[in-house]
Amino acid sequence: MAQVVAGDERVNETEKSVKYAWQMKAMDANRYATKKTIAQGMLDIALLTANASQLKYILQVGEQHQFYKLMLILISLSIVMQLLVGILFVAIGGLNINRQKDQTAAVILNDIILVVIFVISVLNVIISGFGIEYSSQPLRLLEPHAKTP
Repeated sequence: MAQVVAGDERVNETEKSVKYAWQMKAMDANRYATKKTIAQGMLDIALLTANASQLKYILQVGEQHQFYKLMLILISLSIVMQLLVGILFVAIGGLNINRQKDQTAAVILNDIILVVIFVISVLNVIISGFGIEYSSQPLRLLEPHAKTP
């Protein structure tokens, strides 16, 4: 009878270790998702900073820029969409993906964020295509070098 009890204790210990390992895995997934969200947020801040710099430049140059209105609209739209993504990051960061209800919400928010980031990327490719430092003037030397005898 003592052998059966010892066997039961080993089974219970095995069940406990398996349960503990599963809980650690679940916690790691939640930690990964949180770190991923923070990293995406940092990249969003970097792009937001670049767009703010582009907006400053376009506002300083004004109507002299060949594509002033288009650039102003595109950069402003990109900034607004980045702020939306930032708000969604805060919302998704507060979810616990170990709970089934939060998993569904996280998947939906993640899909929305993915689509919005794709649109932001396309906008920024277009912004880069029209060029912030665009000039229709050809390159030329300011001073010709004098030849020495």
